Order: sequence, then C-alpha cells, then structure tokens
Amino acid sequence: MPSPTSEAVRVAVLADSDTRWKWGALTARRIAPGPLRLTGFLLRGRATPTARQLAETGAEADEIHEVTGGEFLRRVAGDGDGSAPFAAGDGDGSAPFAAGDGADDTPFDVIVLALVGGGVQAMLHGLAALGPGRRPDRCSGRRPGRRPVIVTGYVGVVYEKLADGLLLRHGADIVLANSRHDADRFRAVYEGVGADPAGVVEAALPFLGGTPYRPEAGRDTLVFAAQPSVPATRADRLYLLRRLAGHARLHPRREVLLKLRSRPGEHTTHLEELPYQRLAERLPGGVPPNLRLVYGHMGEVLDRADLLITVSSTAALESLHRGIPTAVLTDLGVREALGNHHFLGSGLLTSFDRIDAGHRPAPDPYWLAGQGVAADGRYETAFDTARTRVAELLARDELPPIAPYYTPVSAPGYLPGLLARHHLAPDGTPLAGGARKAEPGGVRGVVRGAVRGAARGAYRQGVQRVAPVIRRMGEL
Repeated sequence: MPSPTSEAVRVAVLADSDTRWKWGALTARRIAPGPLRLTGFLLRGRATPTARQLAETGAEADEIHEVTGGEFLRRVAGDGDGSAPFAAGDGDGSAPFAAGDGADDTPFDVIVLALVGGGVQAMLHGLAALGPGRRPDRCSGRRPGRRPVIVTGYVGVVYEKLADGLLLRHGADIVLANSRHDADRFRAVYEGVGADPAGVVEAALPFLGGTPYRPEAGRDTLVFAAQPSVPATRADRLYLLRRLAGHARLHPRREVLLKLRSRPGEHTTHLEELPYQRLAERLPGGVPPNLRLVYGHMGEVLDRADLLITVSSTAALESLHRGIPTAVLTDLGVREALGNHHFLGSGLLTSFDRIDAGHRPAPDPYWLAGQGVAADGRYETAFDTARTRVAELLARDELPPIAPYYTPVSAPGYLPGLLARHHLAPDGTPLAGGARKAEPGGVRGVVRGAVRGAARGAYRQGVQRVAPVIRRMGEL
C-alpha cells in the first residue's frame, strides 16, 4: 500500500458524463487514504462532456483522457495508453481540459467506476479478465501482481431500477450508498438474491457543502432546478415552464432562475430531447423580465437562493444540506416515473398553487436523518468508513478475484449481450475488431480529433432536433 505520508495513492476515475465525472472525481478525493494522483478517463459516447461542462463541475484531475472501454482496460493492464488527450471538440470555444501525455502507465491503486450500471458491469468483467495484475515490473515499488481496489456507486437519488442497477454494480469491492436509507435498501437487494452485501458502504453525496442559508435583506430569489429527462413529455415541460413564468409575473419583485444542466446540443447523464431553452422561445407572452435561464455550478446558484423547487432533482438534497427552503412539486402527480415518490415522508411535497400563495414546506427531521443530508455537521465524517475500507483493502497482500453477480452461467440470456455492447466477449476479453489503434500524433491526430468532435456535435443535434420530429411524424 502507498504510504499515506509519502507516496500518493494512484486513483483512476472512469466516467461517462459530466455529472458522473463530478461524482467520481470528488468521491475519489474523499475516500483516498492520503494524498492522491488522480487520472481521469472520459468514456467516449453520446454524453462525453464538453470542456465547458467539465469546468462547471469544479472537479479537477492531474490528467484526463477520452477513451473507449477497451483503451481504458489496456491502460489498467499497463499495455500502453492509446487514449486521446481530452479536448473540447464541440466548437464551443472552451479551452481543452488539462491532459497528460500518457507516458506513465503505472497500474492504479484504486479505480472509481462512475458509469451507468451496464458500463460498470462491463468494466468489472473486463477488469476480471485481466487477472490479478499485469506488468509487475512496472509497479514502481508497489506490491506486484495485485489488482486495484474497485469502487462504484450512484450520482444521486436512486428512484428507479433499484435491483437492476445494484446487481449490475455487484462485484466491485465497494458500492457506495449516499445515505443510511440507501445502504439498507442496497443490502436488502443483495441479500434477497443471495449476493454478498459486504461491499455496501454508507457514505454521502460528495458534492454537498456551501455556506449555510441566511436570508438577506432585499434579496428574494427562487431557483427551479430543471432535469434533462424529468418530466419527459413536451406537454409536461411546457406546463412547468408556464407555471414558472406565471409565478414570476405574480411576483414581479422576485428573481426567478431556471437552472439548466446543459446548453442545446450538449448531453449530460440523461438524454434531453426537449430543452427548456427551445420551449422558452415559443412561450406564449414571452419570458417575464424577472425570469432568467442560468447555467453554471449549482453551488454558486444556491448561494443566492431563498427557495429551491424541483420535480425530483438531487439539487434538492444540496439545498436541504444548506438549510435552504426546498419544495418538491406534485403538480404532475407523485409518480415513480418522475422520481418525486422518493420524497414521500419528507414534508417537502407541494404544488405551484401553494408556492404562488407563499407556502414554504418544512422538512421532516426524521426523513432528513436517513437521507445523508447531514446538515447538523456530521457530513465531515460521512466518508470516514469508506476511506478506512479503502485503506484496509490497499494494505492486503492480495485481493480476491473480481466476482460479479452476473456470469455467463447465472445470466446467459442477459450478460453476453450487455458485454457485447461494450465490445467484450462473454468472458470479459475484448471482441475481435473492438480495439482501436492508438491515436496518431501531429497533424493527423488534430484532424481526427476535429472530425470526431464535429461528428459528436452532429449526433447530438440529430438526437435533440431530428429524432423528436421523426417520432412526432410517426404518431400522426
């Protein structure tokens, strides 16, 4: 194990979106038992973040690369890099995020998989196929032949596909739960299928923080935390936008902020086919002057918030952590599809009619205590157990083989197809033709990067503009 006082713990974070990068990078810093060197890997796909999105997360790394799953596995194996230094590539004018040259391929001590469930499962099988360790001659003094500690978890509120998502994450050494409530549910799922629940470790969301709420004379700001995929329909999203505009007109002295996750053409963790920016352009009567669409770091927006409202965004937990008045909307119903059922018993469920009339929900203390909000100061110790567990695993002479719940024997009709989507065979080894050659350098590398960026931009525009039109035509 690297000494906590001398040698840095080498941590790799593999993420597939901006929000998961934020969760993974901040989690890595909170659970590392001492100083760390953080290498970021962005999984190439529809949600690969732009440099602007990465900058807004506030989560930095010593170096960062854009990779395929196969490239990441080769890097972990010590077989060279083959990944491309990350650059914006989306024509937004942002500076490229910091990147290394990939020359140091020393195996990592800890890997944080900040991915959707299927991606976690694929990487677990891919890492298991590498064996206990590779290239021990390059271990730079670290114990030869031992594999990295594998950590995974969830970016926010877990309100759907609980069993599916958890079983896809089983096999990691540590599955982080963001609250006592989640930890209890996670263990119950694993025990219910006969899987070992020992990897579940209670922690908290790594991005909670900020100055506790204090009202300011003359300030009156309402923030609506939008979500990319909730609600999903045009009618429901237009309803929320109209109610927000109506509230702004009803309270002309109040600053009303619609906090958006991404700009048109960008993707985040969830697909957004109907951006509020586009809908606002067609809003009857236009947008009131005291209603503004804003971007940026959620913490900075909450610095000036006097009330946060949302359907089910994790921003509600950030707001509650700081003691900001918080409301969860019931206008579209309390439904699993919306995720607001997670807030049953919270005391936060209310409607726009009540908010228009001045209602401010009061959170239930018992509910808060189980949700990892820890507004009472316990948040500073929320990661102690996870940090200790990582240190214990790093101190072992060897770690057991990675053993996911799903195997070709236990799930022969499910697992092979899932792995194939990530270009892996049923045994976790790369499929023939799935590996990509290392990026060329010089002018060829620049041109290829530009072409890839243009293709990604075209894909995003197709998903957000062309695909919805085709679907609507098919419904005629």
